[in-house]
Amino acid sequence: MVSDFQRVRFVMTEPSHPGNVGSAARAIKTMGFQELVLVNPKIGQISIQPEAVALASGASDVLENAGIYKQLGDALAPVTLSFALTARSRDLGPPACDIRQAAILAKKHLVEHPEGIVAMVFGTERSGLTNEHIDLCHRVCHIPANPEYSSLNVSQAMQLAAWEIRYALTNETTHSALPVKPDVSEHKDPGRKPATSDAIQALLAHLEQALIEVQFLDPEHPKKLMPRMRHLFNRLALTQDEVDMWRGVCTAMIKTASHNASQK
Repeated sequence: MVSDFQRVRFVMTEPSHPGNVGSAARAIKTMGFQELVLVNPKIGQISIQPEAVALASGASDVLENAGIYKQLGDALAPVTLSFALTARSRDLGPPACDIRQAAILAKKHLVEHPEGIVAMVFGTERSGLTNEHIDLCHRVCHIPANPEYSSLNVSQAMQLAAWEIRYALTNETTHSALPVKPDVSEHKDPGRKPATSDAIQALLAHLEQALIEVQFLDPEHPKKLMPRMRHLFNRLALTQDEVDMWRGVCTAMIKTASHNASQK
């Protein structure tokens, strides 16, 4: 069985320094990853150059198995979710996220799609990724470094990316970062089933009725109360159990208001 760690590839576009390739191999191996991909290297047999082997420092297996492609599109052909690492903001292009958000999205994608493959794409140190490279990716990804000096060595950026993805994946694999009790894991708790949009809309209608019954909401002058309630519930990302709880509260409010009215 292929693990989630084996379904993440780290792509270096147009690498020109053997030392960076070796350091990149070491960076991803220390985080449990194995797949290094080189696109259009500027030096022939760059992965077996002495400097690459020296800086790999024991990650020679990653170097030996590194894939080499002429075009980024070929390297991304089997990939189902890709992130273009860049320090520059772009007016046009894929939606942006930071590296931690990217790791969370990567984990979610791998868990939901057993055949999925994630790629982290890195540019050259001198010019980074081109617009054409970025257009081939699903997302733009930023590492929130010092805005006054955000330049990172490619292997350093790769180390950070590999660490974030490793940390995100540890909750879904046997490579635990911290002990997790199986009986309280969120994904195993049926009560954590997310509420559907229909369930939220039904709750809002029920809540509106209840608020009118207790005279908290004036239907003639509702102002923005219900839209604010809608925004609140959307932010909370309610589970079905929580919706059911709120529906019970609404029912009790309506019954109490009706009882009080009958006593007058």
